[in-house]
Amino acid sequence: MQQQLQCDLLIVGGGINGAGIARDAAGRGLSVVLCEKDDLASHTSSASTKLIHGGLRYLEQYDFGLVRKALIEREILLRSAPHIMRPLRFVMPHDAGQRPAWMIRAGMFLYDHLARRELLPGSETLDLRTHATGAPLKKNFAKGFAYSDGWVDDARLVVLNALDAAEHGATILTRTCCDSIKRHDDHWQATLRKTDGSIVDVQARALVNATGPWAASFLHDTVHGRTGRKLRLIKGSHIVVRKLFDHACAYIFQHPDGRIVFAIPYEQDYTLIGTTDIDYHGDTDRVTIAAEEIDYLCALANRYFAKPVSAGDVVWSYSGVRPLVEDADDDDSERASDVTRDYKLALDTDAAPMLTIFGGKITTFRKLAEEAVDQLAPLLGNRHAAWTADACLPGGDIFGNTPNKRAVKEFDAFVCDMQRRYAWLPPELIARYAHAYGTRITRLMAKRSNLQEMGENIAPGLFAAEVDYLVQHEWAQRTDDILWRRSKLGLHMNADETEEIVEKLARHIAENRNRSGPDRTAPDSPHRIDDPV
Repeated sequence: MQQQLQCDLLIVGGGINGAGIARDAAGRGLSVVLCEKDDLASHTSSASTKLIHGGLRYLEQYDFGLVRKALIEREILLRSAPHIMRPLRFVMPHDAGQRPAWMIRAGMFLYDHLARRELLPGSETLDLRTHATGAPLKKNFAKGFAYSDGWVDDARLVVLNALDAAEHGATILTRTCCDSIKRHDDHWQATLRKTDGSIVDVQARALVNATGPWAASFLHDTVHGRTGRKLRLIKGSHIVVRKLFDHACAYIFQHPDGRIVFAIPYEQDYTLIGTTDIDYHGDTDRVTIAAEEIDYLCALANRYFAKPVSAGDVVWSYSGVRPLVEDADDDDSERASDVTRDYKLALDTDAAPMLTIFGGKITTFRKLAEEAVDQLAPLLGNRHAAWTADACLPGGDIFGNTPNKRAVKEFDAFVCDMQRRYAWLPPELIARYAHAYGTRITRLMAKRSNLQEMGENIAPGLFAAEVDYLVQHEWAQRTDDILWRRSKLGLHMNADETEEIVEKLARHIAENRNRSGPDRTAPDSPHRIDDPV
């Protein structure tokens, strides 16, 4: 029997833009269905450099509007989700081949003052011969500059937006592709297909195309010949190596070719280095790093770090394709790194409304979603005001549901409180739970008071209790969902044990779903977990 749904808004795409729009729209009282052909944040939205930032380098392109918008959003996001975001200090080593020091200082002064800044300290000049961040660098780097931005767990950011949408009534369908869609004067009729072959028919009053790198092809192939803005697909790749430094700061390096690469503390024991910017013309479902990209990132790291890095040191890598907007008169020879990271919203009201999202970046997703719903809601008879700027994401409500700078500044105290409350578990495990789930750690730990009640220890740091929570409440259906998107535990697994752990985890997911039944509805969330593992 085919499932049939009616809604105000059908959103195709479960990346950060689709999830953000679903959250905003559902919170304004619109009925929402979101479908994603894979897992949430399976592609571009989990392949970022994990930064909430204004984009210091965009000042060089005189893109002051984008930088200001991103800086405003940086403050809003850090307040709303202090568990999955944190302030991060960046160091830019300087040498004679770069712009003059006075020019860099002027740019940082502008970066400090383009938007109101309450949470983060301003920029400063560093003597790298005496400052701790100079120790890992080659001795020829004597001067540097420091400024602040933010770090984010990008995949969890997507999940939390989807979770908030679901708790406001949205239906979230993962591993469900939009097979076909037909436009009528007053509605869209869509056929969605799940991985088990079952069909969901959706009648929606409006459509959002939030398919990211697939935005243009979705318009052409699924919405029958429609065309939109020109997209330039840019591949960004990152490598992860054993940590190259012990302090908590990150580095921003400017290569002689003008590209910017970051080196960021990652998962306690590692350093994340990226990103590349190259044009991509391959399969958007199978994006992988090329050997040339690894060599490029290693060479750039070796220009700055005293400890050499080679391809053999890479323990993990990932790549994603970013859909960047090009205007009709743009020169295709323009460097990929120079193409704007701003977004464009294309609203088509020839019949039932359709909004297509072109471009965008993690930092400005909330503003993008707000503007998208501002355009669509009046067409659907909805006049509710925007609300997400004044609300926390799930788990971020340490001091109530209104974003609060105390939560950012006092999050370490929250972690310590949780470690005392659950002292029967290792403190490092509770710290990870606190950062992943925030205040919702209490839901994960509900009715558990000893180690035995956590269930099987499936892998180091992964108990059955957490797997159950992720399956029942966060749409996790496969091992990669848990090991690489809901967490990064896969990075910490011993290679000799990986196959056995994956088999145990897959077995437990399947048993959990069998116990729950095919139509299990989480008690505190209206979404359904009904696709096969």
